[in-house]
Amino acid sequence: MTISKIVPAVDAVSVIRDGDVVASSGWLGHGVAEAVLSAIEDRFLTHGAPTNLTLVWAGGQGDRADRGLNHLGHEGLLLRTIGGHYGLVPKIEQLAIDEKIEAYNLPEGIIVHLYRNIASGGPGVLSTVGIGTFVDPRIEGGKVNDSAVEDIVELTRHEDEDWLFYRGFPVDVAIIRGTTADPLGNITTEKEAISLEILHLAMAAKASGGYVICQVERIAEAGSLDSRDVRVPGILVDAVVVAEPDQHTQSWNTVYNPAMSGELRIPSETLDPLPLDERTVIARRAALELSADDIVNVGLGLPELVGRIAGEERIHDLVTFTIDTGVIGGIPLSGSDFGAAVNREALLDHASSFDFIDGGGLTTVFLGVAECDGSGNVNVSRFGNRLAGCGGSINLTQRTQNVIFLTTFSSGGLEVSVMDGALEIVKEGRFGKFTEQVGQITFSADVAKAKGQNIMYITERCVFVLGPRGLTLTEVAPGVDIDRDILSRLPFAPVVETPRVMDRSLFMRKRMGLRRLMLELNIHDRLTYDHARNTVFMDYSGLHVRTPEDVIEIREAVDALLGPIGHRVKAVVNYDRFHLDEDVVDAYADAVQYVQNTYYIDGEVIRHTTNAFTRLKLDRELAKRRLRSPASPYTDETGPNDPA
Repeated sequence: MTISKIVPAVDAVSVIRDGDVVASSGWLGHGVAEAVLSAIEDRFLTHGAPTNLTLVWAGGQGDRADRGLNHLGHEGLLLRTIGGHYGLVPKIEQLAIDEKIEAYNLPEGIIVHLYRNIASGGPGVLSTVGIGTFVDPRIEGGKVNDSAVEDIVELTRHEDEDWLFYRGFPVDVAIIRGTTADPLGNITTEKEAISLEILHLAMAAKASGGYVICQVERIAEAGSLDSRDVRVPGILVDAVVVAEPDQHTQSWNTVYNPAMSGELRIPSETLDPLPLDERTVIARRAALELSADDIVNVGLGLPELVGRIAGEERIHDLVTFTIDTGVIGGIPLSGSDFGAAVNREALLDHASSFDFIDGGGLTTVFLGVAECDGSGNVNVSRFGNRLAGCGGSINLTQRTQNVIFLTTFSSGGLEVSVMDGALEIVKEGRFGKFTEQVGQITFSADVAKAKGQNIMYITERCVFVLGPRGLTLTEVAPGVDIDRDILSRLPFAPVVETPRVMDRSLFMRKRMGLRRLMLELNIHDRLTYDHARNTVFMDYSGLHVRTPEDVIEIREAVDALLGPIGHRVKAVVNYDRFHLDEDVVDAYADAVQYVQNTYYIDGEVIRHTTNAFTRLKLDRELAKRRLRSPASPYTDETGPNDPA
């Protein structure tokens, strides 16, 4: 006879012992086991137990008030915390600031990878993620208060490179959430917006000899669940708690939206348009950095709006938006629904999502800013009396080529007027976002420069890029005075090299026409001839060649640039994220042969790409013509990428 695993919440949490390591799954309001966490709080307040818990979580799980992990924010209940994001759990944040607990902050992706490593019996995670940031033991080692004295991150060397080793730990109790369970404990997630790390966390607890509690909203008959839908098998679950509806909403403010769970797709026009204010201006400027076929990640806060702009500009089919929760494609939602998307294409588990991120799978990432200094370092994790935590930002910035930070120039009462294609600063904010030195390094400019990453900082009134000497002012909004509104309000002197005026369409209520801009070849802007090096640089990254007319336009642009030079040149061609439709492969290869025979010095052309499919597609046709095919920039098949 099968004994049901369905128990009341009070019984499920009664097994938690003093000193246990408790790990909870969830992200903002998604997938949070509210009934279970509330039951732990009730037991502590009523019976004084459990005490001295070590609490571990990856994504922030709270509403900045009382829900989620805030239920556990009591002195005595917690001894130690290892969290990815503290900003949504102010009760725990305050305990850390007041030195009532030992508090650590690790990258979100590292924590979910630790769960997976623990599940397989491993000792911890070896990674380069975190080098040069506050989690590097040469800086702070992830410790966020004086009470945290144990070293849980170690510096090591591997093949003459610095790596970080994040030590594993036992998981005594795992708290997860699903939609439906049967009496055997099999769990499905059909109404959840994201599935997160529930499987790996449950496996980590079982590998540690621990206990798994799963909250669901309904029970199915034993044997009735489709095995293809079971996300966590019953052999990994010890207790199933059925929550009341008000403790099992899809997100904090959404009871259930079938578009968030992938049950149906909705017209993008049904989303409310954004107001034309400073935040929208910043998001619109950020969207101008998108190219067709980009794979993009958007962070919490202001960056959320970039996905909304893509929806308004009707380019969501040209760009793939992702969220580190595992969402692939669709239109990212904002506010309390952030972390989910409507009309998504796929959903990964949390650890696999960070595998993709850490492996350099993203083209561009958009992130927020709490502080930024003149060197280009960014802090989003610890500032003033606030302990926000790094979340996934360290993972997102360390292997992504294009990193774009979004922030208002100041905060705390900033008022602007946006009209007639210009910006007016009506009232300056009380707090400047740009500082002489950041309080904590969440993003290291030196590490980014060493890797050759492209770093940009966008505000409502100006744009900076990271140059060799730090922040360089490149754009200024129409209507803004550089000296009065920018330079005089900075505690450092940025590099200023004839900044251009920001596109006036950013400051108008009509659409920017981004779809048309993204589908145009703009080939003349992609070709540059360096006289000193006698080298032509062809940036075909993100270019999509669809028609024979596109091929002709490319060839004519090359003729116009190289024809007047009068002698042969060296060439460097970037095919990163280049797309070539099958119908024009022959025509394009013929054009490549023509250009090489007409303009290039023999043996002095370098073609590279990170796209294996592009490399294979061009290899066949270029080999027929005895031309060198693209190689990965991570190999030395064709020598260095830059002949200089």
